[in-house]
Amino acid sequence: MGEDGDSCYSGGLDGTVRCWKMPDLNVDPYDNYDPGIESSCSADGTIRIWDPQNSSPCLSVFNKEREHGTPTSVAFVATDPNQVVVSFDGGETLLYDLNTEQSTTALETQTKDGSELINRVVSHPSEPVSITAHENRTIRFLDNKTGKVVHSMVAHLDAVTCLTTDPKGTYLISGSHDCSVRLWMLDNRTCVQEITAHRKKHDEAIHDHYRHSESYKINWAKRD
Repeated sequence: MGEDGDSCYSGGLDGTVRCWKMPDLNVDPYDNYDPGIESSCSADGTIRIWDPQNSSPCLSVFNKEREHGTPTSVAFVATDPNQVVVSFDGGETLLYDLNTEQSTTALETQTKDGSELINRVVSHPSEPVSITAHENRTIRFLDNKTGKVVHSMVAHLDAVTCLTTDPKGTYLISGSHDCSVRLWMLDNRTCVQEITAHRKKHDEAIHDHYRHSESYKINWAKRD
């Protein structure tokens, strides 16, 4: 969801990112689609920064030569607006400088064979820490300054697919293919609530959830 609540963004297996205008409650949501509100990006392995309102919306391109493989997740660093954190399918997590378009720090998330998949990376709202969700059921907390793992925990019974933090940095919400959504206290990294709301289909369950920008309500989605 956009911060203003007037737009939302979706990513598809067709390699596009689309910007959608949220309809007024009094308007038929199935009315004709307006192509003027669409923006898209390539599925060629690059990370791109977009300004949907700009006539040339693509502002920056990272990983142009696919030197780190294919990105799996990207997030703006909350404590440094000039940085983004990106995870890759080979197990790497990198910090990029938005001004130079170059990687500045490699975060310690790889296994010894470098084969571990990271499904999601998010930035801590108030501390220089990146949080990664892994295929091997773990969640890891990484220090952006030193690049070191400060905490690692087995968080679910199956792959951890999605993460969300609240704006105040109190809670972390995780979703998994074990069909559960779990609420964690960020300060002591303990699970305080679990919601089992879905069933598996084709060995998969929860793929994503999001925090509503106004009410901070957590919503989750599954692939039917």
